[in-house]
Amino acid sequence: MKTTKSINPKDVRYKWYLVDARDKVLGRLATTVALRLRGKHKPEYTPNQDLGDYVVVINAEKVRVTGKKETDKIYYRHTGYPGGIKSINLEGLRAKKPELIIKYAVQGMLPKGPLGNKMLKKLKIYAGAEYPHTAQQPENLEIGTD
Repeated sequence: MKTTKSINPKDVRYKWYLVDARDKVLGRLATTVALRLRGKHKPEYTPNQDLGDYVVVINAEKVRVTGKKETDKIYYRHTGYPGGIKSINLEGLRAKKPELIIKYAVQGMLPKGPLGNKMLKKLKIYAGAEYPHTAQQPENLEIGTD
C-alpha cells in the first residue's frame, strides 16, 4: 500500500502576488484571489492546511460590477443590539471603504472558521495604487477582464 504524504507547514514556500483590480469584474477577481489564498493552484494542496500564498490587491475602488449591482446589492451587518441591523448598498460602501467590497467577496469563498480566518489574513487590500509590500517583491497576477 502506498502512503499519502502530508506536507509539513514548515516546508511550505509562500509567494506574494500583486493584483490590480482596475476595471476587473468583482466575481472573477474574487475567485482567482480565493484560489490563490486557499492554495488550490499548488500540487501539494491539502484541504485542512493553509498552504496558500499572499495576495496584494491594489486599486480596489476601481473594481467593476455588472448589471444593477451598484445600487441593488446590499451588505448587511448587525451591531449586536436588539434592532441593530445595518445595511449599505455597494455604491455607499465604495464611497466609505472600498477595500471591504473585495474582502467580503473573497471571504464568502473561503472556508468558515479558524482556517478561513488564517487564510483571509494573507489578503492585503488597498484602495489606491500605493502599497507597502514592495520588499516582498510580489509577482503580477493577470486576471481576465471579461
